[in-house]
Amino acid sequence: MRRYLLDTNAAGHYINRRRGVRQRALAEVAQGNRIGICIPVLGELWFGVENSASRDRNLQRLFVAVADWTVWPYEIQAAREYGRIATELKKSGQLIQQIDIMIAAVAFAVGNCTVVSNDAGFSRISDLAVENWESIT
Repeated sequence: MRRYLLDTNAAGHYINRRRGVRQRALAEVAQGNRIGICIPVLGELWFGVENSASRDRNLQRLFVAVADWTVWPYEIQAAREYGRIATELKKSGQLIQQIDIMIAAVAFAVGNCTVVSNDAGFSRISDLAVENWESIT
């Protein structure tokens, strides 16, 4: 079984039923794989809902999507991975957004997990599996 962790943009595309991300996610689930988000992504999604003009409608859509996903926690192992990744990026002079480091840290902590994103910053993280599902039609 493979695990796919959606970053905030990919999760938003899933919620908004954009074809590439949603179709691929449903196909992966049909094959017995797991699709999910992590707590930092959920926080960003809540932020988006709270700041939207259609709060109630978007809140309902978020609840429906979260019911489809595994929600991976941010635990001690993820915090360790965060420290390792951030140090590696700092030493190479290639820091990326902290939220993206947190997402990658959860992926490493979960194990056998691919981050789904179109954010090129993830490519700076050694040994992190990343796929872009947004280009799929």
